[in-house]
Amino acid sequence: MSRLIRAVIDGAAMRHNVQVIRARAPGARVMAVVKANAYGHGLVQTALALPEVDAFAVARLEEGVRLRERGVRAPIVLLEGVFTAEQLRAAGRFELELVVHDALQVELLAAAPQAHELALWVKVDTGMNRLGFRAEAFRAAYERLRALCAPGRQIRLMTHLAAADDPDGQMTREQLARFAAATEGLSGERSIANSAGVFGTVPVGGEWVRPGLALYGASPLPQRTAGELGLRPVMRLETSVIALRRVPRGETVGYGATWRAAHDAEIAIVAAGYGDGVPRSLPSGTAVLVAGQRVPLVGRVSMDMIAVEVTGLAGVGVGTPAVLWGADLPVEEMARAAGTIPYELLCGVSERVPLESA
Repeated sequence: MSRLIRAVIDGAAMRHNVQVIRARAPGARVMAVVKANAYGHGLVQTALALPEVDAFAVARLEEGVRLRERGVRAPIVLLEGVFTAEQLRAAGRFELELVVHDALQVELLAAAPQAHELALWVKVDTGMNRLGFRAEAFRAAYERLRALCAPGRQIRLMTHLAAADDPDGQMTREQLARFAAATEGLSGERSIANSAGVFGTVPVGGEWVRPGLALYGASPLPQRTAGELGLRPVMRLETSVIALRRVPRGETVGYGATWRAAHDAEIAIVAAGYGDGVPRSLPSGTAVLVAGQRVPLVGRVSMDMIAVEVTGLAGVGVGTPAVLWGADLPVEEMARAAGTIPYELLCGVSERVPLESA
C-alpha cells in the first residue's frame, strides 16, 4: 500500500548516536530511554535495533512487559516503579528493575516475599521536585531497602537533572553536590546524566547515563544543534503533495483566512496535519521541504493537510515528496517555530503515521 505520510526510522543513525554518547561518557554504561513509544520512534523496533546498549528504561509497567514479550532480554528499568502489589508481582515475573522513589513503594516491597529477588534503584530528589526521596528521608528509605535485599545484591542510586541544558550550570552543580552529600559512603552504581547531562557544560559522572532525546538525533541543548554535537537525526517525517492550487493575489488560504496572497501564488497541499502530529501552532513562514527545497507554510495547519507556497518551484505535482523534519530539516527548527521542544514533536507523531525502516 502506498503511504501518503510515514515516519522513516534510520537504525544506523541511532546506533551512531549511541557511539557518540559513549564517547562523551567514556566508561559509563548506556541505559537507552525508550519510554513514550521510544519518543515516537517505535518501542519494540528501537529496542531490537540497539542490541549493543546495556539496558533500556521505560516509564510504565506495560512498556516493559511489551518489550519482554517481544523477546528483549536486556535489563529493563521501570523509571516510575510500581504502585500496587499486582504490579509488583508482574514486575518480578517479567524481571524488570524497579526505581523506588516513594515511601509507598518501600512498604509494597516490605510486604512482598519476592522483594529480595528484585533489582532496585533508589531515586534521590536533588531539586527536580518531581520524583525521589528528599535528602532528609533518603537514608531511612535506603536502609529499609538494604535490609530487604538478598546478601550481595546491589542497590543502585540515581537522580534527575532539572536544568542540565543551561550553559551556566549552576543548578546542575547544586544538584550534584546534594546527590553526593545524600549518598556519601554508600556503595552502588550511580546514574545522573540525561541527554543534556551527557552533552552539557558541567561534568556529571556516574557509572550509567540515561540518554533519551540525543539517542534519536536531536539536540538536548537549545544553544547547540544536533550536527554540532555529532548526532544524526533518526526520524524523517515525510509525506507528499496531494493537490496544487493557483491562488490569485488578494485571496486567502485555509481556516480563519489568516494568510493572504501578496501576489498570484501557486500553493501545494501536503498530506500532513495535526491529526498526524504537526502542531497547529505553526505560523505561516515555517519551512517545509518540497522536492528537496525549503518552502514556506501558508495559513493554518488543519487536521489532515497543510498548504505551502511553491511559486516558481519547477516540477511540483501530485505525488511530489515533502518532508516535515529529518536530516535536511532538523526537528528542532520546527519545534522553535511552534513554540515547543523537539521532545513534544517526536512523541506527538500519531498512531496513524506508519513507522518504516530506512
